[in-house]
Amino acid sequence: MTWRDLCFLHWRIDPSVLRAFVPPGLELDVFDGSAWLGVVPFEMRDTRMAWLPSVPGTRHFLELNLRTYVRGGDHAGVWFFSLDAASRLAVRAARATFALPYFDARMSIEKREGGAWVRYRSERRGVFGGPASVFSGRYRPIADVRRSEPGTLEHFLTERYCLFAQKGYGVQRSLRRGLLRGDIWHEPWPLQLAECELEACDVFRLIGLERPIEPPIAHFARQIDVDAYAPVRVSP
Repeated sequence: MTWRDLCFLHWRIDPSVLRAFVPPGLELDVFDGSAWLGVVPFEMRDTRMAWLPSVPGTRHFLELNLRTYVRGGDHAGVWFFSLDAASRLAVRAARATFALPYFDARMSIEKREGGAWVRYRSERRGVFGGPASVFSGRYRPIADVRRSEPGTLEHFLTERYCLFAQKGYGVQRSLRRGLLRGDIWHEPWPLQLAECELEACDVFRLIGLERPIEPPIAHFARQIDVDAYAPVRVSP
């Protein structure tokens, strides 16, 4: 798959606020004593299984995720609280195969002013038990591309090559069936510092939080190619 026009928006959070939402077997990952909440809008392109053609309705779609960062053994990964997507088929497939909390959403993306600003909107539909929510705003890069250095905050927030999921945890508590890890591969992120203007952002409602008052730290990536691998069980 290819991810395009991606914006990492991150807020500093007290770790005690998030620990209850991370399942046993995972450790909440922190940087300088703080946990981090991320909201990431982007466009998914050319999604398909290896050696197979794309499935109609899943090749190109928009996605928005709410996430934090965890460690499972030697793996530094991502824990998703929610993933909104504009493909009904992709939502159902990801729920079934990766046990990820995907939700249907009406979504749009526009590029204006010579492609500098990206305007993005997502409105989650009230299905699968998740509350309705809206993300609306615009973002753009404001610096040259650079690769993050190990030990920096931007490296901590972005250079992660696996996700964790657990059936029955968070929004699907009644189906607890063990912890899964799904690995991904891509080149290091071609990051640019970014600015954003948020009109609405209440995606935190799924975990009972309001949007933090301070502005987020923002990074932009124009495009990156990604391989994702089938999830493996890492605990019973």
